[in-house]
Amino acid sequence: MHRLHPGLKTVRRTPCAAVLGALVLSGALNAVFANVKPAAVFADNMVLQRGVKCPVWGWADTGEKVSVTLLSTTLRDTASPAGAWKIMLPPQKAGGPYTLTIRGNDSTVLKNVMIGDVWFCSGQSNMEFGISFADSAQKEIAAAEYPGIRLFQVVRRVADAPDSDLAAGQWQECHPSTIALYNEKAGFSAVAYFFGRTLADSLKVPIGLIQSAWGGTPCEAWTNPQAIAAAPELKPIMDVLEKDRAKPKLTEQQYARQLAEWESATRRIFADTQMVARGWHLPSHPVTDWNAITLPGYVENSGIPALREWDGALWLRKTVTIPPAWAGKELALSLGPIDDFDYTWFNGTLVGSIGPSTPNYWVTPRRYRIPAALTKKGDAVIAVRMIDNFGNGGFTAEPAKMTLCLAGDTANNPIALAGEWRYKEEQPLNAKRPEPPGNPSTPGILYNAMVHPLIPYGIRGAIWYQGEANAPDAYRYRTLFPTMIRNWRAEWGLGDFPFYFVQLANYMPRKPEPTESEWAELREAQLKTLSLPNTGMAVTIDIGNGDDIHPRNKQDVGRRLALWALAKTYNRKITYTGPLYRSMQVTGKTIVVSFTGTGRGLCTRGSDTLKGFAVAGADKKFVWADAKIQGNTVVVGSAAVAQPVAVRYAWQDNPECNLYNRDGLPASPFRTDDWKGLTELKIAD
Repeated sequence: MHRLHPGLKTVRRTPCAAVLGALVLSGALNAVFANVKPAAVFADNMVLQRGVKCPVWGWADTGEKVSVTLLSTTLRDTASPAGAWKIMLPPQKAGGPYTLTIRGNDSTVLKNVMIGDVWFCSGQSNMEFGISFADSAQKEIAAAEYPGIRLFQVVRRVADAPDSDLAAGQWQECHPSTIALYNEKAGFSAVAYFFGRTLADSLKVPIGLIQSAWGGTPCEAWTNPQAIAAAPELKPIMDVLEKDRAKPKLTEQQYARQLAEWESATRRIFADTQMVARGWHLPSHPVTDWNAITLPGYVENSGIPALREWDGALWLRKTVTIPPAWAGKELALSLGPIDDFDYTWFNGTLVGSIGPSTPNYWVTPRRYRIPAALTKKGDAVIAVRMIDNFGNGGFTAEPAKMTLCLAGDTANNPIALAGEWRYKEEQPLNAKRPEPPGNPSTPGILYNAMVHPLIPYGIRGAIWYQGEANAPDAYRYRTLFPTMIRNWRAEWGLGDFPFYFVQLANYMPRKPEPTESEWAELREAQLKTLSLPNTGMAVTIDIGNGDDIHPRNKQDVGRRLALWALAKTYNRKITYTGPLYRSMQVTGKTIVVSFTGTGRGLCTRGSDTLKGFAVAGADKKFVWADAKIQGNTVVVGSAAVAQPVAVRYAWQDNPECNLYNRDGLPASPFRTDDWKGLTELKIAD
């Protein structure tokens, strides 16, 4: 059974209300219109795209005469037999506010309309991530007084066929009172807002931001299936779609019942105390029949057959030695995030627990206080009852962050907790989380409902933050991602409009040695997508969070995207990218690596020692390398590799790396070899 990547936690925890009834809504859009009705994206406070012919469309009675008036221009159309009409407004200069009047048998007057630049902002949870969760959230919200920025959030919906319209739509002026209200008060997209704010400050024109995002969703869900079908390399994705179409769908009532059963089973297993009654948490409990497991890591990926498909309660224990100097002193226990729930004991006393009521429990770091009264010199036992209720489960911290130390003194010889633990299965979860009707990961299903209804609304370009959900199939993303971009551009009919995207940030435990990495392969697929015209990539390998798939520094993400737009779309003379790999040359026992994007020159950050480079010989075994900057090149080598043939940089899930240009922008991860990686080998198999 395929195990979901941890990034999919966000999608599988989505409340069913967002998808239930979507197909009914889809059908309702074809109803007969008694009055003239514009598409939902045309509303008070909207931004129309400057400098291009701007379509305005909607529905009316068959044969009804419809006119649209903006400023001194009035244009007319007649509703088709299907009741559709469309009028192309001539290009306009930035300005406003204006009114736009639509007349038929009745009239609609749209007020406070601006003309400026519109950006379509899409992707998965890191694009959906609201400003209320960003760094300095309250300060940022209080300062969000930008009435010239207009916000539109597409309601999350699915559809089996392309919809003609959105379910609803509302443009809002950007004020503190409006930006924080979106997405159940999580706020409007932080990345989109910080991108738009940077543009507004620089350009002094109205900015429209359309947020159309859904956490945990793969790229294929946002792509027209016809475009996917046209690429032979993407046939496995179409196979998934065909299987999905053939699979019986749960009704709304069936889904609600099965979801309630799964939630009830989760609560029961979380509350079960029978093994506590048997003393599994006590230091005196024998563990001779407990097996070894290495933590941190997902238990499904541990190589232990019994845990390959594990959902349920699992016990984990580790014995540590408390030094005499710590006796009678308060300690701090750090285990990092535990996916999903835990009870944690120290020497038989419960010191902490996180359960279903904690938001984002699967990425919440476990930091528990050990009272001084429990601290005695000699052996001590840490026992954890871990409950995994679906998907992958385990400890997901970086190894160095799993520690026991004196409270407030993390640097003074902490006890490392990474490594071997003992485990024992308690009980499996006897219910599986059901798949909702209209699974938002289905190929094309979000394109149909959340992209197609907006085409051909006038836009300046698009920004995109997605890829986590496609990491297990990263090699195919080389084809899929460019396919989606070409698909959108072709259907919008605006030529190769600007498309700027975010490369995946650093995440998950840091590995001590060079390894293969699905996330590194996905970043490489994103890097290769720069071969498409008018694209740009914001590198974020330095501002992620190893413990959290949703890093909170969205300010730099938005700013780095905006640098690409300011330079490439608006022709500002600025440095917009960090170093990007260009070429390599073997020179004796070293390799000289050249870059574009060096700006005012290469440099390191945080340390004078250049970190993150590895080299390999013909045996394809990578080792950490010594690297130094020479002008705008980096010279890489290792005493362990006499004849190097390949270099990799930042080629890990969560690499330690520090190559920048002097303009403060980080280098993109890269490799010079084309050896088959994890996800390409999966395809070959």
